[in-house]
Amino acid sequence: MRCPYCTKKDNKVIDSRLSKDGRTIRRRRECIDCGRRFTTYEKLEEVLPMVVKRDGRREPFNREKIIEGIKKACQKRPISITQIEEFVDSLELFFQELGKKEVDSVEIGEKVINSLKEWDEVAYVRFASVYRQFKDINEFMAELEEMLRARKEGGA
Repeated sequence: MRCPYCTKKDNKVIDSRLSKDGRTIRRRRECIDCGRRFTTYEKLEEVLPMVVKRDGRREPFNREKIIEGIKKACQKRPISITQIEEFVDSLELFFQELGKKEVDSVEIGEKVINSLKEWDEVAYVRFASVYRQFKDINEFMAELEEMLRARKEGGA
């Protein structure tokens, strides 16, 4: 590790601490040459699958893109950013442990939509309207009627 001040490679680790989630190590280092201290973070390199889009394109798994989509659906709803980030953490871990090189975007979308359905009906409907690409108001109404029927059956 190069010193960010003098760019020499000689340094020693003064302190190491594990992060709260246990997936990152914070190291305080001291440069042997200039004596200045700096911090580095060590994280396990995660191997995430490529995402196969509906049109056949492939792109890297993008945590930020998923978070942004969920945040839009949850705008002005009682769902915290912490809850969203913890969900996306678990989603990443799920797909890492699955061990596949590729995963369909539909599989990711279904996991997101199922969680939103449990968290908040309004956020679910917002996400579903984009994700399920409703062609017209009738398809949208059919989804709402299904939700109302499921709520009646669950509450009866």
